[in-house]
Amino acid sequence: MPASAARTVYLVVPGEPDTLTGGYLYDRRIFDGLAERGWKTETLALDPSFPTPSHAALARAEAALARLPDASLVVIDGLALAGLVTLLPGLVERHVPVALIHHPLADETGLDAARAAQLEAAERAALAQVTRVIVTSRWTRRRLADYGVEPARIVVVEPGVDRCAAAAPGRASTVKLLTVATITPRKGHALLVEALARLTDLDWSLRCAGSRDLDPHCAAALAAQIEQAGLSSRNALLGELAPDRVRREYVDADLFVLPSYLEGYGMALAEAIAHGVPVVSTTAGAIPDTLPSAAARLVPPGDVTALTDVLRELIGDAARRSALAEQARAAAPSIPTWPQAIDRFAATLDRYAGR
Repeated sequence: MPASAARTVYLVVPGEPDTLTGGYLYDRRIFDGLAERGWKTETLALDPSFPTPSHAALARAEAALARLPDASLVVIDGLALAGLVTLLPGLVERHVPVALIHHPLADETGLDAARAAQLEAAERAALAQVTRVIVTSRWTRRRLADYGVEPARIVVVEPGVDRCAAAAPGRASTVKLLTVATITPRKGHALLVEALARLTDLDWSLRCAGSRDLDPHCAAALAAQIEQAGLSSRNALLGELAPDRVRREYVDADLFVLPSYLEGYGMALAEAIAHGVPVVSTTAGAIPDTLPSAAARLVPPGDVTALTDVLRELIGDAARRSALAEQARAAAPSIPTWPQAIDRFAATLDRYAGR
């Protein structure tokens, strides 16, 4: 019997665990994989008000955690960790808590200074109490040094991809652009539309796969921006898609574009490379670490002129696009797979639990 067969691990997340964002997808793929390897897994879904819970939500969380058997292995997603800071002394005393950090909460786009400072203080205090930390990128490990977390306390477990056939080189005259991301300000959809509004002399279309429900105001503003720019016939806001539909979108794409203001890894970017699709993105957060430089063109986050220039070059030059695509296909085998990521996560949990 494998060493992990009798192990039990709890995942603590706020809100709906099936939410289709990168962080929740990572958690779900890892824990599904652990279950397949013989671990007993259980998810504790806290109130969606975390990381700043109401008093009632915190009390419910305390009661749920109190019901765990002593010495439980408890993985706490970063979206919940800061909100549990007052409960951590008891957790550390009774259990084996592991922080799972995708990126610091205070780095999220659109926070005012007071809110960012509040989140940073809470996350800093929480990380000081948790000696076991897993992060999803080398960038996040470096970033947590600013929070006083020594690198020796941190293990990097990057997300994986599913191995797949590479996209066929584009033959149609219209260059098919693809974005896969929940529509939130951080993902830069508005910046992309602003850039594309300057490129109406070129033949392109854009398909945006990703939830419009997580931030309805942002999604409505994006739809209005597209209409006002006269780009409705060229843009498709597809909403959430099933995984097989997303794979078909990658296969059909000529160029993947995601001008994010921050990524703690960038799972959709890695998926694009795994499908042999070249990428246009930014230098924000972990993106330069995630992407093979020969298969991508990166611009400063928020720089609409630089983004416009790169898109004009690649939409208008099939040879340059083809050269990037060839590099993406060559780099695809180097992207970690989900089985590799799950194995590393399981080995880390075994080590953290003293096994």
